[in-house]
Parts: sequence; C-alpha cells; structure tokens
Amino acid sequence: MRELGTSVGDDALVEVDGRVVRPVAAHTYVVLHKPVGVMTTMRDPEGRRTVADLIRRAGIAARVVPVGRLDYDTSGVLLLTDDGELANILTHPRYGVEKTYRATLRGRLESDAVERILRGVRLEEGRAAPAQLRVVAVRRDVSLVDLTLHEGRNRQVRRMFEALDHPVVALARLRFGPISLGELAPGATRAVSERELAALHRIAGASDDEEEPA
Repeated sequence: MRELGTSVGDDALVEVDGRVVRPVAAHTYVVLHKPVGVMTTMRDPEGRRTVADLIRRAGIAARVVPVGRLDYDTSGVLLLTDDGELANILTHPRYGVEKTYRATLRGRLESDAVERILRGVRLEEGRAAPAQLRVVAVRRDVSLVDLTLHEGRNRQVRRMFEALDHPVVALARLRFGPISLGELAPGATRAVSERELAALHRIAGASDDEEEPA
C-alpha cells in the first residue's frame, strides 16, 4: 500500500478502488498586452491581425483562446487560456469580474458627468450599473479617467461617455480581475503569476459555493 504523496513514473498505471486515475493536464494561462488594431479572435475572415498571430509569434504552443474580448480599437490586458471552465466563469455576468479602463475623453469632464457615471448612465438597452471613476487629469479640451465596472456590455465604456457628450479618444484596459497590465509592452506576453492564478481560482471557488444547493 502506497503512502499519500508517493511519486510514480509517467508510464505508471494508477488505480483507486479498482478505477484508473488519469493525470490532469496542466492548463496554460497567458497575459497579453493587446495593441490597437488587433482582433480579439483566433482568426479573421478579413485578414486582419489577430491575437493568435501574437501568441504564435511569442512561441506559445498551447491552444489558448481569449477570455472575453477587447474591441479592435481598444488596447490593454487580455487573458488567454485553455482552461475552458475558468474562462466561462470569468466571463459570466453573474460573477461580475471587475475591469478597469483608462479612457482619454474629448472635453473637460465636469462634476455632473462624474455623478451620472457613479449613479449609472442610461444606455439604449437600459441603465448601466454604477461604476467607479477616478479623474486622473483634466485639461482644457481633454480628460483622462480610470473607470472600473463589473458589467461587460458591447462597447460599454465608449457608449457611456458618448451618452455624456464626451467621446472616447483612446481606451486601454489596465486590469482584468486580479490581472494588471503593469509595464507589459504592446504585443508582448507573460505567464500568469502564481499569485494571480490563485486569485483566479478563488473566483472559481466562489462560483462553486454559490451553485451548491441550500
């Protein structure tokens, strides 16, 4: 009888109570700084550059896919993985994973516009959930803000500020859940850190707890 923690060879056959136990393949988790002008897809019928091109260039052989999406004209942090279960949890509206964006806006953002963001801007399909807003800088004809939200509606950040008559000039995602962009250069990749991965798994664990029957 083997003790807990016993190591076995790669070609060993392991059984528990007469049932074969197969090893669980390790998943791959990649952080990419998606540049503007790149599609958040693995292929594009129009021949535009995709995140798959950047992943191949980085020498990543695993068949990872994007978790969620960033618009063609939006840059920033993007998680890619072959862990489908985790990807589904992170993109499900029920769990409201936080996302922080830095937006460059046309015009001076006044206090009434800030209040509308904090209360929830009304969009065509209904009022957006209240968001957190930090004004980074305000100049005569442009404003720089950080916006944190839990929703993931199509082009939501751009539509929110358009509703306030402050069109977005440039947009970058600084954070997705526990994963921050940091100093990662546009087009570059890095592995998810152990700390980030543990935080992602805590989100997944919390989702499991919610689904358990009372």
